[in-house]
Amino acid sequence: MNIANNSAKTQSIFDFSNQFSQLPERFYSRHPPISVSQPKLVALNESLASELGMDVGCLDRQEFTDIFSGNQVAASSKPLSMVYSGHQFGNWVPRLGDGRAHLLGEIEDPSGQLLDVQLKGSGPTLFSRGADGRAGIGPVLREFLVSEGMYALGIPTTRALSAILTGDTIYRESTLPGAVLTRIARSHIRVGTFQYFFSRQDIEGLEILLNFTINRLYPSQFDGPSPALDLLDATVEGQAELIAKWMGVGFIHGVMNTDNMSLACETIDFGPCAFMDEFRSSKVFSSIDWAGRYAYNRQPAMARWNLVQLANALLPLINANQEKAIKAATEVINSFDERFQHHWHQILLRKFGFFAQREGDSELFVQFFRIMELAQTDFTVVFRLLSDCINGDHHLIDHFFSQFGHNNEIKSWLLLWQARLGEESRDLSECAALMRTANPVVIPRNHQIEKVIQLALNEDYDHFFRMLAAIQHPFADTHSEFQVPPQPDERVRQTFCGT
Repeated sequence: MNIANNSAKTQSIFDFSNQFSQLPERFYSRHPPISVSQPKLVALNESLASELGMDVGCLDRQEFTDIFSGNQVAASSKPLSMVYSGHQFGNWVPRLGDGRAHLLGEIEDPSGQLLDVQLKGSGPTLFSRGADGRAGIGPVLREFLVSEGMYALGIPTTRALSAILTGDTIYRESTLPGAVLTRIARSHIRVGTFQYFFSRQDIEGLEILLNFTINRLYPSQFDGPSPALDLLDATVEGQAELIAKWMGVGFIHGVMNTDNMSLACETIDFGPCAFMDEFRSSKVFSSIDWAGRYAYNRQPAMARWNLVQLANALLPLINANQEKAIKAATEVINSFDERFQHHWHQILLRKFGFFAQREGDSELFVQFFRIMELAQTDFTVVFRLLSDCINGDHHLIDHFFSQFGHNNEIKSWLLLWQARLGEESRDLSECAALMRTANPVVIPRNHQIEKVIQLALNEDYDHFFRMLAAIQHPFADTHSEFQVPPQPDERVRQTFCGT
């Protein structure tokens, strides 16, 4: 995306490429976003805009607002909505697709990487299934905050460039202000995209999609005899690492359907997602996940289940001999558990202050989580306080113990942990520093997001901007307002899908 100077007046030029739109027409529905009545820019992610090569100081805000509300189509843009299928809570849906989103095209960042630019809440499409294709300001601000929070925590994610009020009312359980989010992603290709063509036995479409995905995400990286198997292997590895990173900060996606799993291995589609406060391994927030399919502790298993569906869709391209294809794909899928455990243990080592794994560490970790669950301690607070216990300050240790109520097991556990730290070859100050890079002070807490949303309904965005500033520096102990767990009457017990 380039900002250029033309004569005496600064004029914005939004330079989109349209690689996905060059695929056959059965890959998408081509139509523009639906215009809105009074677009108003609420939030521009200036740090992201700068990373994308935009000169924010020279930005024509009105043109930006018109393009990213859907009121104006940039000259270089060919808007479209992508088609895909998916398993939703395990139930097969043959055709889903972008029901309220438009891919404007791709942009090239200063490093030369292509990125998708997509509008969410930009009106009905061929795939809306009778819905209005719009979004409310609440879900838009939720995705803005959570995705930017994930990015600051070092977790692969789509990102939010802007939030724009439409001036129109949408109708859900009540009337709400409409809004449009601009989302940036390495790609919007999903497991469900491959499922769509496989379910139709469109092998040519599968081959086209495979080549496009590899060229986009892994150019010149695969040299094996089966590029499809290489793509499966890379996705298994990427998703194993991603899920481990989610769990390391207590994140629960809430709707891990196959149409919400990205081949770019980024966190995508922030609907009923949430960060847990008090630790419970089977925690569920989503109001529609009544069976707990996507609970916190089931996320690795659900990722593996989704990857099996990807493997099934890729079988015709892995090997012409089905038996050989199944054997090769099964070997890759069966490696997921080991890969996830590797990434999970690497995260835990850092969270507990260890530089290298030793025998007995797993038992120490499991015991801590068990004690934490019994006491229902706050996930984020307890891990951060643990790093303060390294120097042996009795006041800090007592504060840590107070999080566990009357459970005295934590005192015995702390002695074991301190003894284990003594086996490290590094100074204890290095261990503490390591922990402070792995255990955030600030996360996008549910009750704070709810406060943002309620204030935004009255066009008060001060709390949104304060929270955004805080979550962009999650390891800095400078935003006390956003460090505190919710009071009982502030606790958010359910989250809802943005549609």
